[in-house]
Amino acid sequence: MVGSALGCVLAQEGFQVAVIERREPKLDWPEDEVDLRVSALTWASQQILQNLGAWERMSELRISPYRGMHVWDAGGRGSISFDAAEIGEPDLGHIVENRITQLALWERLGTLETAHRLCPDSIDRLELQESPVRAVLMSGTVVEADLVVAAEGATSPVREMAGIASSGWAYDQHAIVATVWPEEHAGEVARQRFMSTGPLAFLPINDGRVSIVWSTSPEEAERLMALDDSDFCAELTEASERMLGEVTRVGPRGVFPLKLRNADHYVQPGLALVGDAAHGIHPLAGQGVNLGFLDMAALVDVLLEARKVGRPLGSMTTLRRYERARKGANIAMLGAMDMFKRLFSNQNPPLTLIRNIGLSLVNAAGPVKNVIIRRALGLIGELPSLARRKWG
Repeated sequence: MVGSALGCVLAQEGFQVAVIERREPKLDWPEDEVDLRVSALTWASQQILQNLGAWERMSELRISPYRGMHVWDAGGRGSISFDAAEIGEPDLGHIVENRITQLALWERLGTLETAHRLCPDSIDRLELQESPVRAVLMSGTVVEADLVVAAEGATSPVREMAGIASSGWAYDQHAIVATVWPEEHAGEVARQRFMSTGPLAFLPINDGRVSIVWSTSPEEAERLMALDDSDFCAELTEASERMLGEVTRVGPRGVFPLKLRNADHYVQPGLALVGDAAHGIHPLAGQGVNLGFLDMAALVDVLLEARKVGRPLGSMTTLRRYERARKGANIAMLGAMDMFKRLFSNQNPPLTLIRNIGLSLVNAAGPVKNVIIRRALGLIGELPSLARRKWG
């Protein structure tokens, strides 16, 4: 998603862009099927996608706005609720299947004259020592460019080829993802219950179904994945405290380990890392792809400025500006989510008391709560130009 978005905007701005993709995104699927992988897109991400000309197509396929959010602690009575009306916005964001975002961006790339989709293909060898840099593809094609951007995810082969190490750790949690049918309609409200083993998120789909992200211990995840559908629904109903009544049905389930990770460097001559190639974050606040979109938008600002003043796109003078713009902000977000994970995923009585009091106090402090949600959604704070209402 992040790499395709970057390709779109650079092509829109007249750069010659090669988007190297291992496989073409799915072009169609059963209408009643929901992708296992969904993202909670913030206002800032929506603005980026609108400015790229992809949001309209996404809306045609399926986007699910959520106008409220409710979070509570299973270890006490602390809770906090957010409402879009309280901050004067139509919604707090949208739940969108990843494949919908991918398809809309892929189609948009196909309409841009200076965007070249090399698919299916991948980089076999990278030569960064000279300018322009050379990427030798598995097909034998050789691509020369001023800049290579790695946007291929957490296991980024390009990052490995460049010898850039990552720091971080694995959490003692795995996340189960699935689409479920609850007894009651979610009503455009995202819900999250913090338990000692990890958070359980219910993300509303506009037809009444819900996408879940259930973080728990690896052993418990293995047990839950082994259950038949009926028993899994019963366990989920209990874990959710029947927030939407009984869970009556579940679709295919997936599971993945959770890790915190940040690349030691985001750039080197001729190369930049964006999105999951640069960092990985706990999914409890749904910030992963949103951070990636902000990465690529910040890189766009840097590249447009470099072209304007005649500075080489792949020089460290250019690329350090991108790293300074994003690395500190990403580390701060990774640290905040790590703190939340450790604060809520335990049964320590003093911490339980502190977090419950904290949730209740923030919930009662309207101005403070509104600042928190507006910053999380990208409504305030320093943003790349692509994420603003007026761009171009």
